[in-house]
Amino acid sequence: MTAAALPRFCVVIPCFNEAANVAPMVARLDAALAGIAWEAIFVDDDSPDGTAAAVRAMAAGDARIRCIRRIGRRGLASACIEGMLATSAPYLAVIDGDLQHDETLLPRMLEALEAGHADIVIGSRNIEGGDKQGGLTAVRQMISDTGAALANAALPMRVSDPMSGFFALPRDIFEEIAPRLTGTGFKILLDILLSAKRPLRSLEIPYSFRARVAGESKLDATVLLEFAGLLADKALGGVVPLRFLSFAAVGAIGVLVHLAVLGALHGLIGMGFNPAQWAATLVAMTANFLLNNRITYRDRRLRGPALLRGLVLFYLVCGLGAAANIGIANLLLRDGVLAWGFAGAAGAALTVVWNYAVSATLVWRAK
Repeated sequence: MTAAALPRFCVVIPCFNEAANVAPMVARLDAALAGIAWEAIFVDDDSPDGTAAAVRAMAAGDARIRCIRRIGRRGLASACIEGMLATSAPYLAVIDGDLQHDETLLPRMLEALEAGHADIVIGSRNIEGGDKQGGLTAVRQMISDTGAALANAALPMRVSDPMSGFFALPRDIFEEIAPRLTGTGFKILLDILLSAKRPLRSLEIPYSFRARVAGESKLDATVLLEFAGLLADKALGGVVPLRFLSFAAVGAIGVLVHLAVLGALHGLIGMGFNPAQWAATLVAMTANFLLNNRITYRDRRLRGPALLRGLVLFYLVCGLGAAANIGIANLLLRDGVLAWGFAGAAGAALTVVWNYAVSATLVWRAK
């Protein structure tokens, strides 16, 4: 490829199970970016519906289309990062692969960046002229609004739609920020804004969020927990791994579950402390496994037979921690150091670090 043919604008499209949307996306980009040297990089998290094959079929007849198929790695934020680092184009854009974003805004985004009007241009549903009613259910709108409020409490500048997945920025700015990105979860825009050493000059352009035509949404209430974890990670300066923060939060929920079951069995029913402690431990371990699979290890989520195998392995590996839990609790209770509730809590809390270490390496190990 000659220097004259190098793309000036790269559109990164993270996708999972979006095979039906690949050809319409390419057609829309071709129409919207007429007269602009562009390329599109689809970053596919090994979709079982054949998304990568659909992209490669398009790429066979169009050199502007590229595909990155990721094996054993999942997550929208990390997919965006890989895609943006895989191009030499001086300007970058991120757009969802579900056709809900308005691709006709891309030339305006590029024009604003080239003119130096902003460091980052954001497609916004929340300013005058924007609309998200057509593309969001009531639950998704609640998630979006809550996330925006949380984000603006932490950002050094106000952005009306920090939950947006539709934005553009110069590649040199992105590459300067990239080493500090968390790269976890779904909200790459907030990660970029929080990771910049200085407040980025932002320009927001209104657009109407479209209804999804094909495929299904990946946004659910757990995104808010990931969002809160990202804010906590940035507040702590990245000293404590984000995944550990999530695991510890799930562990705290597990302690409450443990105490509730222990209280019901021992405090209300009158079951002996030892069997009640074992039962509470089993229930709490199960709750922790399911929540961690859904939240902490969302990018490595176990499904089908792997879910059952993972649960059994989680029981086996965490059995040592559970034994220590029960031993410590019984010791504290027998010696009169703590009442049964506090003894149970102390035993459960001691297993958190152990469970995190082994779960990352054995249960949800990277493929």
